[in-house]
Amino acid sequence: MAKILIYNNANDRMEVYYRGEQEWMPYNTNGTLKVKEFRGSSRSNILWTDRNTMRAWNSFRYLYGKPIPVGYAFKRPYEGGHGAQSQHYAGVAFDVGQRLSNSERNTMRNLAQSSGIWSYVEPAYLTPTWVHFDKRATSSACLTGGYPLIRQGSRGVYVLVAQDGLNTLGYGTGGLDGIFGTATRNAVISYQRRVGLAADGIVGCNTWRSLQESVIETGQTSTTIN
Repeated sequence: MAKILIYNNANDRMEVYYRGEQEWMPYNTNGTLKVKEFRGSSRSNILWTDRNTMRAWNSFRYLYGKPIPVGYAFKRPYEGGHGAQSQHYAGVAFDVGQRLSNSERNTMRNLAQSSGIWSYVEPAYLTPTWVHFDKRATSSACLTGGYPLIRQGSRGVYVLVAQDGLNTLGYGTGGLDGIFGTATRNAVISYQRRVGLAADGIVGCNTWRSLQESVIETGQTSTTIN
C-alpha cells in the first residue's frame, strides 16, 4: 500500500491517498495508469505528483488512443538514477515507450510535441530509445532551467523534493507534507549556513544546486521520512 501525496493545483491544497499497487493513480481516468506503473523502480512507501500531471496524462492517453508502456516515472532524490534537478523527483515526468519500435516512439514523441499537453518533451537525440515528457513548472530558479524558487508559503511537489532532501541530510522539516512552513524554512536556513550559502530561508538556484547534489544517490538515512 502506497501513500500518495497529490498537490491539487486547482485549490492549492495537498491531498493524501492510500492505494494498492494494482489500483489506479488518483485523478487517473479510465484506469490507464496504475500505482505500480507510476512507481516504476522506486522502492519508496511514499509517492507524489500533482493534479495537473495526472490530467495531462489522461488527455495524452486519450489522444494517443492505446496503452502507453511506462518505464520510469517517480523517484525520490536519495534513490538517484536521474540528473540533480530531474522532474522525476518531483513526480511530474514520464519515460515511456522503451519496448516500442523507433517508428512508434517517433509517432508518440511528435504527438506529445504537437499536442501542447506537456510542458516539455525531450528531443529524440537525447532520448533515442524512449520518450520523455513532463509537466514541469514553467518558471525556474536558475537561468539554465531546473526547479522553481520556493519559499515560506509555497506548496506543492517541489516543496516535497526540498523537504525530502533536507530530512535525508538531517535537517528536520517537521514532516513531509509539501507545505513550506516555519519548520521547513528553519531547516533551509540551517542547511544554508552549514554549506556557506546566504541564509535567507529561500530555496533558489544556488540552494537547489547544493541541496540536490548533496542528496542524490545518498540512499535512505535514519532521518529520511518514509
